[in-house]
Amino acid sequence: MESGLILIIEDDEPIRRLLRVHLKDVGWNCEETSRGDSGLALAASLKPDVILLDLGLPDADGTLLIPQFKAISASALIVISARDQETEKVRALDAGADDYVTKPLGLAELKARIKASLRRVTPSSTEPQKTFDDLVLDISARRVFLADNEIHVTALEWKLLLVMTRYPGKILTTAFLLKEVWGQESLEQRHYVKILMAGLRKKLERHPTHTQFIHTEVGVGYRFYE
Repeated sequence: MESGLILIIEDDEPIRRLLRVHLKDVGWNCEETSRGDSGLALAASLKPDVILLDLGLPDADGTLLIPQFKAISASALIVISARDQETEKVRALDAGADDYVTKPLGLAELKARIKASLRRVTPSSTEPQKTFDDLVLDISARRVFLADNEIHVTALEWKLLLVMTRYPGKILTTAFLLKEVWGQESLEQRHYVKILMAGLRKKLERHPTHTQFIHTEVGVGYRFYE
């Protein structure tokens, strides 16, 4: 069974009920509201582990509320929305959302996304290495191993890999990766990410069409190891 508190902010009562029943059934506690203002108040007072936020609220555009939620709470924030346009996903993720799930909801997928988000926000001690299946990053030595074989990576590839492994399972927008790896002044150079990502994939992926570590979210960005 799972544990933790989930705050559901959704104005569609049948969807809210479906989420509440499913999430409680697997062990999570749930609080819910249909409005953004009361959602902010509940987030501040209850400090939930995860916030599920609909964007089409009656009193506000949910995307505009995301920075406010992130300012008052360390909760993981997952958008649940019928808006499936790439531009909407990018806006929400750049605003600070940890993940974005489109309606109609696949409950098994949502559960997996919630668990992944909880792993990312749970404090952990600094580890000398990071392991993802047979991929190992030796942080202190700045070395990468795949199936016990050392893989040479450039300084920029190492930096990109470190950023991505910091957020396993989370969609990282191209703009975010540009800012983290190259700096604010490079935000217009989107091809930088594409070129560097292609190089990393050649070194890390055994099957180019069935990627194990680096997944493309078309028009949005990338997701590492889900």
